Amino acid sequence: MKHTEKKPDTRSEVMRVLLNISKSLAKEQQGALFVIADREKIDGNYRPHYPQIEFAGNILTKGMDSVIEKLATLDGAVIFTPEGEMVAYGSRILKSETLLGFGTKHAAARGITLFDTTFTAILVSEETGWIKVFQNGDIVLETDAVDIEPSTLDKVSRFLTNQDMALLASAGIAAATIGPPAVLIVGGAYMVVRTAGSMISSALKKDKRK
Repeated sequence: MKHTEKKPDTRSEVMRVLLNISKSLAKEQQGALFVIADREKIDGNYRPHYPQIEFAGNILTKGMDSVIEKLATLDGAVIFTPEGEMVAYGSRILKSETLLGFGTKHAAARGITLFDTTFTAILVSEETGWIKVFQNGDIVLETDAVDIEPSTLDKVSRFLTNQDMALLASAGIAAATIGPPAVLIVGGAYMVVRTAGSMISSALKKDKRK
């Protein structure tokens, strides 16, 4: 029986590419902040540090990932629409909410995703090399610089964009057992689900191909 690969939708593909770029930056111990937001909703809530230099493009365009990787190392956030169009780079986020024990990038990621709950922020820590994904003002997923299986990365992307529960199923974790707020920690071959009162750890199953 021929294996049919599930094609990701555009929004999930944008998320997957950004997570890949984030892992590359984490390996180099470079910090970064990406924001995924509708252009109209984010307008007026950021301030470019380099307004005199205009640059546009789509992250899904071949070769654009290496350009984005360079732009991400500049001071400020890189902002994309859910479809991958770059809105701005090197931008100061004007919505900020302090996250106890963390700095300005965390405050910006928390603040902008609290301002509009359809936004997603991806933060790369240069100190720890960890990547944190914010939604609704909360950290919903953490991962390190270690590469993960492409099929697992696809599941992570679909989970973050569409609440697709295939990621939990691949670790043998029932979605019904996970109550908000929960943080998923995804490693190369494992996943941990941390809630306020519990922690579930499981090995990730590789997809079987025939």
